[in-house]
Amino acid sequence: MTLTKQLTALFCLATTLSGVGAEEQNVSSAFPYDLPKEKPDMPLSRAVARNYDNYLSPRQEENELYSLFKYTELKGFDYNGGDGTISRRDPSKVIRENGKYYVWYTKRDTASKPLGLSRAKLATDTIPSADWDLAEVWYATSKDGFTWEEQGVAVPRPPKPTIGWRSVATPDILKFKGKFYLYYQGFSEPSGFSDNDCPVIMSVADSPDGPWTATNQVVIPNGKKGEWDQNAIHDPHPIVHDGKIYLYYKSDFDRIRGSKDRPQAVRMQGLAIADNPFGPFEKHPLNPVLNSGHETSLFPFKEGVAALVIRDGNERSTIQYAADWVNFEIASVVELMPNAAGFYAADAFTDTKYGRGVTWGISHFTQPSGWEKNHSILTRFDTDLSLDIHDPEMKKHNNKYSPEVHYQFGLSAAQKKRIAEQNKK
Repeated sequence: MTLTKQLTALFCLATTLSGVGAEEQNVSSAFPYDLPKEKPDMPLSRAVARNYDNYLSPRQEENELYSLFKYTELKGFDYNGGDGTISRRDPSKVIRENGKYYVWYTKRDTASKPLGLSRAKLATDTIPSADWDLAEVWYATSKDGFTWEEQGVAVPRPPKPTIGWRSVATPDILKFKGKFYLYYQGFSEPSGFSDNDCPVIMSVADSPDGPWTATNQVVIPNGKKGEWDQNAIHDPHPIVHDGKIYLYYKSDFDRIRGSKDRPQAVRMQGLAIADNPFGPFEKHPLNPVLNSGHETSLFPFKEGVAALVIRDGNERSTIQYAADWVNFEIASVVELMPNAAGFYAADAFTDTKYGRGVTWGISHFTQPSGWEKNHSILTRFDTDLSLDIHDPEMKKHNNKYSPEVHYQFGLSAAQKKRIAEQNKK
């Protein structure tokens, strides 16, 4: 008899003599068939331990920060037949005032489609280089979140040489002590000439319908030479916490120009905090606080804040959570994440001590008709990242996509040539 069998026999004998049946004892050291809701007190691999330590639940279906995203085409917006001359993108958070929903966004209405960043030198006062070039901040209202009525320009481009004379874009909204504040990026040259140096500026109003008064002052300065955010402060995203304005932002850096492969910039996110909407904003000493993400998209959740980490970086396509509003951990891995998501977060400005989460918002699709008609469109997305609802349909996973969808991401001509050359060897 082996040593293992001897020990098992002795264990069974001891439990029988003690009056405890073998069926009441788990004599195996293997991980149990019924997934424990709490982390079991036993040796665990790093992966299984992480399933309990990093996530709100070991099962996706019971993880309040896991969800699908479902999309609905919006009514009320015209795109000139999708010819590339009208674009709406980068929506703000959605707020509810005066019995209706409000959203602000970047709108470009030009005689021609964008030339592309590589052809920025050919841009003129009427021909844009990028989808967000020659744009203004517009807004729309809705009673149901599906059908919208465009109200007009909220923030126009100021006269040259004021910051933003070329374009004002990527707005987000803050309500603080009865007033409304729009933060947005101000461009003073066509995008493509440099590393998108477009400082955050702001406007203030007594009503979400305006009129808006521009300060024309930089809200958050770029970092010093050699710092990660030396060239860009993008996507300002304010939330009220602890009586202060927590403004999250993104920066592009480590962009190597002139190299053959032209690698993309690294994108990470930082945090700046102020007592007053006008600043001064103090950057957090641990910046960047998120190591990935193309756009900023956050909402209060429980005692902390949750963030959608979108498109770029090692931790893209995740939802992350920071109980202390600074140190984020991955809470879930998701699919079909909305781009530039602006949530309807009812407690974004209430200084809540326990955020309830979100269920819908507005995002955008870029190049819906392909590069040749380069523009963007706004869309609605719905989700279940809320403590107040339970939608089992939103907690499903294993989405399946047709072969046609996969074939859209097939080999390039250069890759096919490389493989053909390899096959000759």
